Order: sequence, then structure tokens, then C-alpha cells
Amino acid sequence: MMRRGEIWVANLNPGRGREIGKIRPVLVIQDDALTASGSPMVVILPLTTQVYPSFKRWRITIEPRDRLLKPCQVVVDQPRALDINRFGEGPLTSLTPEEMAEVERSLKGVIGLL
Repeated sequence: MMRRGEIWVANLNPGRGREIGKIRPVLVIQDDALTASGSPMVVILPLTTQVYPSFKRWRITIEPRDRLLKPCQVVVDQPRALDINRFGEGPLTSLTPEEMAEVERSLKGVIGLL
């Protein structure tokens, strides 16, 4: 079972407009209780290896470790829900409690809760 804070590989195709597409790592941010309930959808944040300094407030850097091979940024400003069938390999790694706290702070900023 996927768990909140884990990074998995998922297929984000087809993307539209400026949405992130491709097969790429994603961070599971959905509560574990919702996942355990059998929900067919999983709320995620995509990861990218492209760094945009002007988006630093909304993108959290994750250093390579375990099976995550490159430095990535969590794209907090593009949350989405994916069907469970879009997921492949994982977990590649898990975020530390400090990294998850950063993601949560950024997500609150993106949705206007700060």
C-alpha cells in the first residue's frame, strides 16, 4: 500500500497546456486512511529535475537517496489526483518529517491557508 510521504513513479500523460506530463516520480500526499479505505484515486505532487529559482517558495528540493537517483523538486503548485492504475514502481524513497513539513507549509501557501 502507498503511504503519505512516499515517492512513487506514475504516468502523468496526457498533460494539457502547461500541466506536467511524462512518466515521473510523484509524492503521495493523500492521508493513509483514505488510501486504506480503497479509494481508486491518490492525491499526489509531481517531482521535476528542472529548478526554477522564481518558484523556490513553492518547490521543495529532495536530494537523491535510496532509489531516487537525481536531485528533484516537489512541484507543490501542481497537485493532482491520479487513478491508482497510473502508478508503477515504488516506493523509490520516503521524505523525512522535516521535508514533509516543508511540503505542507508550501501547500498551505499555494491554496491560500497561510
